[in-house]
Amino acid sequence: MSLKEEIRVKSSELFETLKKIIEEGNVNHIVVKDDMGQKYMDVPVNVGVVGVVLAPFLATIATIAALATHLTIEIERKEK
Repeated sequence: MSLKEEIRVKSSELFETLKKIIEEGNVNHIVVKDDMGQKYMDVPVNVGVVGVVLAPFLATIATIAALATHLTIEIERKEK
């Protein structure tokens, strides 16, 4: 079973917030969407592929941040 949470952030805080979430290591899935519910990113995150996925994932963040002022990050975490 997994736990879900949502974090609302300013676009300028998106990069640092996502970086912290991924570094925590207990995340299965991340979705980034705007106030209208439009998804900009929908990324499964696994410990074994974080390095491979992280580079293009983080490169996209600058583009997303330019499109919206506030974003919602949906996080699916592994249950402890």
